[in-house]
Amino acid sequence: MVDRYSKKERITKETSVELEINLDGSGKSEVNTQIGFFDHMLTLFSFHSKIDLKIKAKGDLEVCDHHTVEDVGITLGEAFKEAIGNKEGINRYGTFYVPMDETLALVSLDISNRPFLVFDCDFKREMVGEMATEMVVEFFRAFAFNAGITLHLKVLYGENDHHKIEALFKAFGRALKEAKFRSEENGIPSTKGSL
Repeated sequence: MVDRYSKKERITKETSVELEINLDGSGKSEVNTQIGFFDHMLTLFSFHSKIDLKIKAKGDLEVCDHHTVEDVGITLGEAFKEAIGNKEGINRYGTFYVPMDETLALVSLDISNRPFLVFDCDFKREMVGEMATEMVVEFFRAFAFNAGITLHLKVLYGENDHHKIEALFKAFGRALKEAKFRSEENGIPSTKGSL
């Protein structure tokens, strides 16, 4: 089977995003969004999903991190949707729990072409590093709606906001790894015959 690959670029008056993904990679990444904590989360996501990821983003960080984080989510979602193709052979569903010290996070998703987001997580801090905690949900919303996936994220319990966010990104990577896995025996994973 050929690798599922996409290259995307998004340029607006607020941001510039260049992105490449290979869904059948080994989890290698080169990420520079100029937001250190966000880079760390995307690197973790790449490793745990086994998606090779290259991202170079520049945004109006003198305003805030909103445009950069959201536009990376949009571009990554668009690239994922293109790379996954007609979805033939994929598992379609993925669910994963990740513990991180005192925190336990769950991500469950469906590569369904029906975008939806359920995000059940509260943060105490306004920022982790240079990233606003309110941007975590914005990233996942942008990804889900542009990738065409149903995405549920929940922190069951936890205290440390860094741990909560990191557990979510790791669980997201693991759940997506499970869902994108393909076998020639699977066919189109829907009774409709298409997704």
